[in-house]
Amino acid sequence: MSDENQVELEARLEEQEVFEPSEEFVAQANVSDPDIYEEFEENWPQSWERAAEMIDWDESYDEVLDDSNPPFYKWFTGGKLNASYNCVDRHVENGDKNRVAIKWEGEHGETRTYTYQDLYREVNEFAAALRAQGVEEDDVVTLYMPMVPELPIAMLACARIGAPHSVVFAGFSAEALATRMNSADSRCLVTCDGYYRRGDALDHLDKANEGLDGVDHGVDSVVVVDRLGEDGFDHELRGNQHDWDDLMAEHAGERVEPVERDAEDMLFLMYTSGTTGQPKGVKHTTGGYLSYAAWTSHAVLDIEKEDTYWCSADIGWITGHSYIVYGPLALGTTTVMYEGTPDFPNRDRLWDIIEKYAVDIFYTAPTAIRAFMKWGSRFPEQHDLSSLRLLGTVGEPINPRAWKWYYKHIGNEECPVVDTWWQTETGGMMVTTLPGVCDMKPGSAGPPLPGIDAQIVDTTGAEVDAGRAGYLTVNKPWPGMLRTLYKNDERFVQEYWQEYSDVNSDDSDDWVYFPEDGAKVDDDGYITVLGRVDDVINVSGHRLGTMEIESAIVGVEGVAEAAVVGANHELKGEAVYAYVITEDGAEGGEELRGRIIEGVEDAIGPIARPEEVVFTPELPKTRSGKIMRRLLEDVANGEELGNTSTLRNPEIVDTIARQVEQQRN
Repeated sequence: MSDENQVELEARLEEQEVFEPSEEFVAQANVSDPDIYEEFEENWPQSWERAAEMIDWDESYDEVLDDSNPPFYKWFTGGKLNASYNCVDRHVENGDKNRVAIKWEGEHGETRTYTYQDLYREVNEFAAALRAQGVEEDDVVTLYMPMVPELPIAMLACARIGAPHSVVFAGFSAEALATRMNSADSRCLVTCDGYYRRGDALDHLDKANEGLDGVDHGVDSVVVVDRLGEDGFDHELRGNQHDWDDLMAEHAGERVEPVERDAEDMLFLMYTSGTTGQPKGVKHTTGGYLSYAAWTSHAVLDIEKEDTYWCSADIGWITGHSYIVYGPLALGTTTVMYEGTPDFPNRDRLWDIIEKYAVDIFYTAPTAIRAFMKWGSRFPEQHDLSSLRLLGTVGEPINPRAWKWYYKHIGNEECPVVDTWWQTETGGMMVTTLPGVCDMKPGSAGPPLPGIDAQIVDTTGAEVDAGRAGYLTVNKPWPGMLRTLYKNDERFVQEYWQEYSDVNSDDSDDWVYFPEDGAKVDDDGYITVLGRVDDVINVSGHRLGTMEIESAIVGVEGVAEAAVVGANHELKGEAVYAYVITEDGAEGGEELRGRIIEGVEDAIGPIARPEEVVFTPELPKTRSGKIMRRLLEDVANGEELGNTSTLRNPEIVDTIARQVEQQRN
């Protein structure tokens, strides 16, 4: 690492249990031959033609990988294709026009169903509308929308005409919208009047208009979807604003030929947070990204076109791009979209949807699973979940107790669970089990996927021994990787490649991708991700991953969720502060506090003993469900609280601060 005083990361959790996939699952799995790992290694990079074969090409590529200018790698060079054609047209042409593409359910229970023929018609009509609004090839179109069907329709319409899209999560602020439109020089916005959350209609257009006022260049066109109808806020559209339905009516029946795109042409921008405070515009390209999203959907999620598949993420995040829209639709399956929250109007809402649509594959976040566990198994037990064949988790490491709860109460101990590690920047899954090949170890993501050269290294870049912790690195390029940061090649190299690479080398083997995650590896090559490098606590010179301590706490009966942070300590440097949510019916008192401390000491050792255990009804979380540990650190250190504007529950921070103050007094 660049810090000369950096101490090696330590791993202290005991070895995981092992679960095998059933013979019935393996027999039907898309990938079930264990030799696939060796085949990829022996034939790399040509082995990635497996991914390229998942999609249709207008012109075949000349070369699988061009690594002549690392780290600016190029995949399937010379190939021509269109992502919209691959996700829509080819299924219509292949006789699947009446297969359901999207099943959408609104928060109030209203539904819409789109066959591939319906999707073909609406994508074409909106593509024609965009062109009529002056959008041309390579213009960036910003989409600031909630989970409504018009969002994937707009994405595919942009792809059809060769206009990269930039989706901004609907929960983000007006300022965030303006920042992203300014960065992308985007002159077209697609948004909506509002949406529902926990039964209430939210005014989204007012926020969008505020954001537009902060855009420092001209905006040529704004398209507004009427989501709320009679519940709307009676907005008057501005001069350059157009109603979605009116535009679709104007272009009813029109067809737009898919624009032939080079494999390396940009498909979309996805902005993600950066260490400098300025969001990073991650650039994903058409050929490599689409083929990788399709192949991982096929191999890891085991998707068949006959399936009904549900990823509960929001399309405003990369998970929704890869595993609600592009991956599943490229495979011609049915993808489910849900507008609302998991607990409205009741805490069984998701299980009701799974039963209603006979969902085969369910892919969700550990944050949600911990909430389900807190609410109790009686909610899923009210529903028939026997249609499920595979379960998945995404977004952060999952602790073993939550994994086993998910496996037992949702999958009935019959569904494999794929615990997937990846990032916005990777485009798709990188470390996970292949469900038809690998055993599962709760809490461990699994081995690197075939063709992915992931290694755990120490601060010098040397591989660590099995059982040791270190830093996750990726030593070979992969098709779904980001190509650069939008208009900022220098930052791309600095943020992702400089830590362990020989930046003066032209040899691609000397370039190492560093995702800034800590991890450990076991004797079987399974990787357990310990969290972000900055999610570690340095206790008396021992660097402990927050995920391991949190897993030990959640392993205590009565605990539903936990977050730990490091706080200043006169003797230890940093001490562990634990914020704990109890399960329904459990009391957060001295007895449970004692069992938590004992549980951490037993699982990890006295070095990880929490200095304080604070019971709280909620944890501060961003709108994407991630715990905002920085604010918990502020509370633990008694410092002035930082910005809470990005939280979905900002009021909880003051509540926690008062509890800590009372506990200390």
